[in-house]
Amino acid sequence: MQALRTAATGMAAQQLNVEVISNNIANMNTVGFKRQRAEFQDLLYQTLERAGSQSSDQGTVVPTGIQIGAGVKAGSVYRITEQGSMTATGNDLDLAIDGRGYLQVLMPSGEIAFTRAGNLSLNDQGQLVTDDGYQVQPAITVPGDATKVIVSKTGQVQVEQPGSTTPNVIGNLELANFINEAGLEAIGDNLYLQTGSSGAPTTGAPGSTGFGSVLQGYTEASNVDAVTEITALITAQRAYEMNSKVITSADQMLSTANQLKS
Repeated sequence: MQALRTAATGMAAQQLNVEVISNNIANMNTVGFKRQRAEFQDLLYQTLERAGSQSSDQGTVVPTGIQIGAGVKAGSVYRITEQGSMTATGNDLDLAIDGRGYLQVLMPSGEIAFTRAGNLSLNDQGQLVTDDGYQVQPAITVPGDATKVIVSKTGQVQVEQPGSTTPNVIGNLELANFINEAGLEAIGDNLYLQTGSSGAPTTGAPGSTGFGSVLQGYTEASNVDAVTEITALITAQRAYEMNSKVITSADQMLSTANQLKS
């Protein structure tokens, strides 16, 4: 009975849906996290009677035909890159991107990764790094005698030092943009890698055309909305239950058919 297999694909699809939703909810407090959404496609159809085929010698045609679907499959898990809210931290090394763009990070492998998580720190050499110690690019090194770090909206990094009446410029941050941000590959640790789908990065100064500005003393919160995710979770759970009931009903029909006696 085809209904058994069709309903099974529905249960598998809703299981994937719940897994995506659970990951969103788990990362509600992850800095710079972008929520995901599962999208689905219907499977191939079995055509028992083709629409438009001739149904008599008088030239009449079948108006709709008969097609039976085989179920559903996952089409994609799409990342929604809308802006998260800004959270004031008061930490001079916390940077939020207001608008489009990603900070560039040098990985131990030599690859450049990209992140929206601007909760940065200094390592033992005074270099600006992520939570995992990966250096931000272009490299920014804060002098050991600096008393204050100042980052402008355009990414210019200055420090106040003893004996100097004006802040000294020590570098400039750059942001990277992608033509298809949803095509980036998430590798964990709030990092993404370029793929053939995302396209090559375009770099530029914060605040320039097409790039967001940098806000010092803020971090970008996750864009996960709890109410939306809980609603989606309930919908997915109900859809899973309905597909399981289809399997139960199909099983009962098969059982009835098996009990028929001549």
